[in-house]
Amino acid sequence: MTQTIPLGMTQKYVEGPAVAAAPVWSVDPRTGKQREQVAVEATAQEVDAAVRAAHAARGALADRTVRSAFLRTAADQLQAAKEQLVEVADAETALGPVRLTGELARTCFQLRAFADIVDEGAFLDVVINHPDDTATPPIPDLRRYKVPLGVVAVYSASNFPFAFSVPGGDTASALAAGCPVVVKAHPDHPALSELVAIVLRRAAAEHGIPEGVLGLVHGFEAGVELVKHPLVTAAGFTGSVRGGRALFDAAAARPVPIPFHGELGSLNPVLITEAAAAERAEAIGTGLAGSMTLGVGQFCVKPGLVLAPAGDAGDRLVKSLTDAVSDVDAGVLLDHRMRDNFLAGVAERAELPDVESPVTAGAGGDHTVSPGFLTVPAGKLASEGEHDLLLEECFGPLTVVARYEDEDEAKSVLSRLPGNLTATVHLSGEEAAGEGRGPELLAELTPLAGRVLVNGWPTGVAVAAAQHHGGPYPATTSTSTSVGGTAIERWLRPVAYQGAPEALLPPELRDDNPLGLPRRFNGALER
Repeated sequence: MTQTIPLGMTQKYVEGPAVAAAPVWSVDPRTGKQREQVAVEATAQEVDAAVRAAHAARGALADRTVRSAFLRTAADQLQAAKEQLVEVADAETALGPVRLTGELARTCFQLRAFADIVDEGAFLDVVINHPDDTATPPIPDLRRYKVPLGVVAVYSASNFPFAFSVPGGDTASALAAGCPVVVKAHPDHPALSELVAIVLRRAAAEHGIPEGVLGLVHGFEAGVELVKHPLVTAAGFTGSVRGGRALFDAAAARPVPIPFHGELGSLNPVLITEAAAAERAEAIGTGLAGSMTLGVGQFCVKPGLVLAPAGDAGDRLVKSLTDAVSDVDAGVLLDHRMRDNFLAGVAERAELPDVESPVTAGAGGDHTVSPGFLTVPAGKLASEGEHDLLLEECFGPLTVVARYEDEDEAKSVLSRLPGNLTATVHLSGEEAAGEGRGPELLAELTPLAGRVLVNGWPTGVAVAAAQHHGGPYPATTSTSTSVGGTAIERWLRPVAYQGAPEALLPPELRDDNPLGLPRRFNGALER
């Protein structure tokens, strides 16, 4: 059902002078030293070969039974290789065995969850309408469902070497949709990427699926070539605003534009009401410290801006935050470039007028960084000016606490924020029960983010059917989620058949429903 592009159409794409392949090194972030060469950067010709191999593997994913079995085998084999994978991941990311073991378990759970979705079949959105001459205008025989787009390009994230990388949500959901994948490996964990690709290809081979169903390329230029390739039909990205926007623009500028589902950046604001601070300032301060320093502040949903009240209750909250952050050990960031950017970002923000540093974030020993936070009067952020830098994400263990004098001032700051993955409000018991401004505040935060939390912390994204991990730009470039079952929708397109004889229809659209799919039949929902 996917458009077939003649091979000759890509000939011009791969022409050009040969370029010497640059080595790809595994680097220890704890020391900054190269560990070993694990690959070479892919040339345009090698990108083309990977995409062609993926394109040729589409038919092997057509059988949903084979597809779901492949996903489950992939999860089983990743779990079986846990010790080796976690060891390599820790050597390249310094995220620690405990965190990485949990992330790998989450990744395996996600693969199995998508296998269940494939077996259920509801994601196909089957709708059948028989002819109705009494309708105005008359309704012909119409049958609609969704088909896979084709080859999907996936761009790995640095901070989740399993869950948002080679075996992560973009790959799992694309394969579940029936789309082969070519992954652009992240340079912070190239050895792990190679190992995981081997595991996934081995799982594919067990079910007669060509290894080309999962391609892997390294290098910046390879990532650019990948999004431009005419056989790539969609892309998923997790990374920086700058990098994601460049790829998004390239995807839109193609002769045939493609969907680009990018997660780019998020400040993840938190609003703490005066009543909530008065009720439990110490608990909120401690919780905030844990959330903003989790994973050395390298979560895409780290709370980066906190609106806290001025006055005694806010002072108690800041003291609690100060004590808790001061007790957090220094940690290693994913690479030295991120460390340099973090230190420069902290220094630039701390130098702004009226900005204070109750706990100063900065360089630790042995390539580490120490966490901290800044405070600023919220009025400095209520209108455009030199403090706008504080409204930009600073990747690492830093947050900004803006002290507001009244509700209008807090609302003015919120009105200036771009789109976010999350927005959080901490309410008092009475406010959470619907008294006062609780409902109004929830409504004010809803336009800002794809996930709105009440009395919680955003650093934790459950893999669940109701999850939404996305938000208004620049949090993401589309309205879709990259976590949860509905992430599969990104890699599908609807097609309707009109007046097609039953014998010509795919089995999913036949009246007798031989596959037992959930569907809407002449207006009635059948399960």
